[in-house]
Amino acid sequence: MTFKTFALAAATTGLASAAIAQSDMTPMVTAADQSVENGVVSADSIMAPQNGWMVVHRTDAEMAPGPVVGYAPLREGENLDVAAILQEDVAAGDMLMLMVHGEDGGTQTGVFEYTLGATEDGPIRVDDALVMTVITAQ
Repeated sequence: MTFKTFALAAATTGLASAAIAQSDMTPMVTAADQSVENGVVSADSIMAPQNGWMVVHRTDAEMAPGPVVGYAPLREGENLDVAAILQEDVAAGDMLMLMVHGEDGGTQTGVFEYTLGATEDGPIRVDDALVMTVITAQ
């Protein structure tokens, strides 16, 4: 095998591995119940299909997203230990929905513009299901 052939094979293998990794990017949020005494809520990992936001909504047993109480930026792909500063008090026992939102439709890139029910920087859905998880504040 010549050096050129080896380099081409290595490059092609790298591209194939990257393509396989990209196709395995199922959007998801992984987080556990946690203390929010420090005013921060975190997700262990988030797989984001595009640049966007981890948005922290209040929720309850009905599991409907409520008012936004925090958010943090996301990069496309895997994001680890994503922390959002809470913008209002959250008490132990409160349920929080950590949801992936996109960076679409707003007037400014990099500025979170979503308000409940709006389309700007709105929720990402996969097969019509929200990409999110629910935790309980400790």
